[in-house]
Amino acid sequence: MADPTALNEPSAAPARTGPSARFLTVMTTTDSARKAEQLARGAIEGRLAACAQISAPVTSVFRWNSAVETSQEWQVLFKTASARYAALEAYLLDAHDYDTPEIIATPITHGGAGYLAWVAEETS
Repeated sequence: MADPTALNEPSAAPARTGPSARFLTVMTTTDSARKAEQLARGAIEGRLAACAQISAPVTSVFRWNSAVETSQEWQVLFKTASARYAALEAYLLDAHDYDTPEIIATPITHGGAGYLAWVAEETS
């Protein structure tokens, strides 16, 4: 008898677990809402990500040039296909005005099939 859980899955599963995950969230931060929106729009216009969400200011505390700093930053969270990561990272490194911008990618191990299909379509 077939596995009953397999009947509810799409024929081409849009997400995988582990380092071969087909989709990622990629986060960066910047020091103004305007810069966050520019980074987001550029990535969407270039089809480097399907969606970018900008979070309200967060307080970041970090060590930079041997001093502990505190600043307000805006987080930008991109949803993208793993195949587009290298291009998104290159774009962020080029467009960002920080010397060393935060760029962190996290695999999406599970997600709604329709949503992930939309991410795949928007980033191809």
